[in-house]
Amino acid sequence: MTASLQEVADRLHQAEQSGVAIDPIRPDLPEGDIEAAYEVQNINTRRALAAGRRLTGRKIGLTAVSVQKQLGVDQPDFGMLFADMAVADGAEVPWSSVMQPKVEAEVALVLERDLTGENLTSVDVLNATAYALPAIEIVCSRIRDWDIRITDTVADNASAGLYVLGQRPVKLDALDLRLAGMVMERGGEPVTFGVGAACLGHPLNAALWLARTMVRMGQPLQAGDVVLTGALGPMVPVNAGEHFEVQIQGLGSVRTVFGKN
Repeated sequence: MTASLQEVADRLHQAEQSGVAIDPIRPDLPEGDIEAAYEVQNINTRRALAAGRRLTGRKIGLTAVSVQKQLGVDQPDFGMLFADMAVADGAEVPWSSVMQPKVEAEVALVLERDLTGENLTSVDVLNATAYALPAIEIVCSRIRDWDIRITDTVADNASAGLYVLGQRPVKLDALDLRLAGMVMERGGEPVTFGVGAACLGHPLNAALWLARTMVRMGQPLQAGDVVLTGALGPMVPVNAGEHFEVQIQGLGSVRTVFGKN
């Protein structure tokens, strides 16, 4: 370890502010130390809150077992969602506002009750959820060429960028999220397919993992929080000027458009 956690956080913050990606930060963290990486994330979260940004929820990453194996971990990770990361359904995303973007199709949950206390169960998550929405997560990396391992992405707020939510809320009792099929189209042509079971076996499994993790870390999920539960299929790289639409069975569709500059 050749740099302090504050110095690593400062480099990631500067990369985000400047739009210029940096070299991987893992050489400056204890090897494989995910807790240290989360502390880097926490430093920049506190910085964001102090600057007036509003926390709106969490995103869950690494919900595919194949991706976990690739990064040498056996669990998902999480990052923070802020109000200024939300993009309206169908609105244009300025190309200058994203860094090395890729898109994922996800199920978003919106909570109506806090998820506190020990030994949370899937029933607690069900009872705490107001409704679900289709979502597109625009993942970005402040690490050059997506040269990441687990400590890089955790420190970099789980590679969070922006997120787009659909506008037709659906109660969970009207859905079978495990079997919900997904198709993502780019310019009207299908580019990837998926299903709810690809997300830790069920999107609610991912939400339960997050809820328990946040209680353990002393930052429990609260009423009003948005939870992006994780990808239903592979990430898709984005080029300027492209537009995407995601359709999820039972949830409807959501769109996003990338500007050319």
